[in-house]
Amino acid sequence: MGNLLAYSGLTTKVKAMQSHLLTASQFQEMANLESVTAAVEYLKRQPAYEEVFSGTEPGELHRGAIEQLLIGSEYHDFAKLYRFSNLSQRKFLNLYFGHYEVAVIKRCLRSLIGQYPLELDLYAFQNFFERHSSLNIARLLEAKSLPEFTSALEDSSFFPLLSHLSREENLSLFDYENSLDMFYFNTMWKTISKKLKPDDRKILIQCFGSRLDMLNIQWIYRSKYYYHMAPADIYAMLIPIQYRLKTSDIHKMTESESMDSFFSAFHETRYGKDPEIAQVSQPHPEAVANLVNQHIYQYTSRKDPYSIAILNSYLYFKEQEIRRIITIIESIRYKIDPQKILDSVMNPLKGGLAS
Repeated sequence: MGNLLAYSGLTTKVKAMQSHLLTASQFQEMANLESVTAAVEYLKRQPAYEEVFSGTEPGELHRGAIEQLLIGSEYHDFAKLYRFSNLSQRKFLNLYFGHYEVAVIKRCLRSLIGQYPLELDLYAFQNFFERHSSLNIARLLEAKSLPEFTSALEDSSFFPLLSHLSREENLSLFDYENSLDMFYFNTMWKTISKKLKPDDRKILIQCFGSRLDMLNIQWIYRSKYYYHMAPADIYAMLIPIQYRLKTSDIHKMTESESMDSFFSAFHETRYGKDPEIAQVSQPHPEAVANLVNQHIYQYTSRKDPYSIAILNSYLYFKEQEIRRIITIIESIRYKIDPQKILDSVMNPLKGGLAS
């Protein structure tokens, strides 16, 4: 009864917001549009995006501006849920917010280290981060060197990590991003395990435990396929947390001598034995992660609708929706076949574009 009382209002709010998430048929309609302008016009007619695209001229929006508006919609939903939540629920949301912080730090690092131009105007999100975060986006964007960038994080929980990394030599952007991911998920896991209520803890361990497993599988794959790293170096970059993966699973995948043997080892894991996944001999690990996460988040929110699962699930699916929309718009821009677009965002195991 306690959970019902605590979550009845929030669950009603989330379900109303869920009703505005795009359906499979709406994604299909978008994928069949002939221009980016038409896709933006389509979004303007959807309740979830009507406000953020209000006052814009679709034909004048470049890629970065569209992505910025979509991410702004995601942040807007988070802020709306935050205002509606009680103190206990805000504990989870404060913890979840670290995900957004890591994303912003990564974008700034890519621009600084990789010399990539920033397509997003991160200053537009400054007010949002001032309300929920200790990150100073303005200082991060003004940094011209890694020491300046590290100094800009001095008031945040990321400062000790970046200070340590700044003393290492010859680190790549990949090293920084991997370290940030490990820091976030380690922090998330420890906080879930120690500070949340037992019912909330059980739900979040199920969701984040599987995500940690999926990240380790993806990193082993990427390390072997793209970087041809030695097993010792791969072990060093993995998150030291296992949920449903066994130590022997990690060992077999990491020590595999070819991609064929990697996938043979993967199919011996609990995830690889899933009937839907087992049908594909060499499924892309990112597609596997999307499928596994989708099933788990759907299951937990249906099983415990009056719990932290309803918040956790909505934020996850909103983020996935934004990714799908961005993928569809970019695919339309490059005149990719509509069926390939749909397979990439709705049926990732069929292959095609990364979702």
